[in-house]
Amino acid sequence: MNKHQLLLSFIFVLHFVSFSQNNKSEAKPNVVFLLADDLGYGELGSYGQEKIKTPFLDQLSKEGMRFTNFYAGNSLCSPSRAVLMTGISSGKSSIRGNTGFHPDRGQFDRVSIKPQETTLAEMLKPAGYETIYFGKWHLDDPYHLETWAANRGFDYAVQGQWNRLNGKLQIDSDYDWINGLDGAIKYDHKKYSCMDEFRTTQAIDYFEKRKDNKPFFLFMSYRIPHGHEIDIRNKTMYNKNEWPEIERLHAARITMLDEQVGRLMRYLEITGRLENTLIVFTSDNGGQKENGHNEHFFKSNGVNRGAKRDLYEGGIKVPLFAIWKDKIKQGTTNNHVGSFQDIMPTLAEVAGINAPSASDGISILPTLFGNPTQKKHDYLYWELHLNMMNESGNDKGFRQAVRQGKWKAVRYGLKSETELYDLSKDETESMNLSSQFPEKLKEFEKLFKNSSSYNENFKYGGNIKSR
Repeated sequence: MNKHQLLLSFIFVLHFVSFSQNNKSEAKPNVVFLLADDLGYGELGSYGQEKIKTPFLDQLSKEGMRFTNFYAGNSLCSPSRAVLMTGISSGKSSIRGNTGFHPDRGQFDRVSIKPQETTLAEMLKPAGYETIYFGKWHLDDPYHLETWAANRGFDYAVQGQWNRLNGKLQIDSDYDWINGLDGAIKYDHKKYSCMDEFRTTQAIDYFEKRKDNKPFFLFMSYRIPHGHEIDIRNKTMYNKNEWPEIERLHAARITMLDEQVGRLMRYLEITGRLENTLIVFTSDNGGQKENGHNEHFFKSNGVNRGAKRDLYEGGIKVPLFAIWKDKIKQGTTNNHVGSFQDIMPTLAEVAGINAPSASDGISILPTLFGNPTQKKHDYLYWELHLNMMNESGNDKGFRQAVRQGKWKAVRYGLKSETELYDLSKDETESMNLSSQFPEKLKEFEKLFKNSSSYNENFKYGGNIKSR
């Protein structure tokens, strides 16, 4: 080889190395989003739990950043998930309760996110992501397939569904439905310890067969520890004589969730899929108190007041931690005040794209990367419709809350007093300061009114068009 050929070869090698390094540095990261169902702020060891064992999640939280002031989109499944999936806060969201009134049907039923509302998958898919979903969706009108996960941006979606009669088709809750109604997988109660083991197995099977090398967005929507996951196969976990049976089952479900998250994450790690991957774990709302479970038995929501369906801290404050090797500093704790609408702009920034203009969120990537210039919300607003008109005509099922700095205002029903709390001194929301700060109270009542837009499906709590 002459000098000229040697020089050309050397230049080619330099160019190849430079190209490879640039491609590696610019490669879009994978995203794994892990969502628990009704897991309270205090139900993980890393958030103060002393009785329920969650060793894998506790260790995982130490490998990244743990948030202590993060909020769900709402205090109930559907409206909270709508905020998460669209980045639109609850006062503007198309879903503000688990059911809404359908004028065309003359009845209450599930309400779907609207076609004009962009989902996380619809945002990430055009950016080159393979979008994958397993589990509870709860953002659809079950009678309209175009609202199911498979038709809202997910390349592959396996979702559960409650028993329904969709036309001539009987939809059975014992099945998970593949890409709408393209196929179904029956849940074997004898084979699996819980529904989440069933779905974790499906996710692993999918990745075993996957050949696509595109970055992926995996959304795992678990069902634990929701109250309807009563039938669990493991009857020996925890001592039957130590706790009431409903509490033993509750603790067992959470430990099973820990096991299944660990099983999935270990598989992804062993197969090399966690390199350059952002992992986020959180819950869709505060801990539940259903089927006889007492949310105080394990201090499910920590010291926070209230539970699922409440707009006190116990209903909306959730555990959230994020891990990204070599990007997010390990073992860090952060008290930044954020909420579910912040997930969409955060993932958009991670993917190097713009979030939809309708998003109300603020990217928390600066906080994750330790940047002190993080933007903050002026205030956060929550609105929930439970359709619970009482005899006096006061709809206490119409619930509102605002957090602004250290202040928190809560109102249950338009005819009820607005409560005011100073969270810096009273995180348990036990001292109502409304009579002491009348001007502050007026500011919050104005925010209540201005933060809520008209919604034809949810107008039974004072949210009327003339306001």
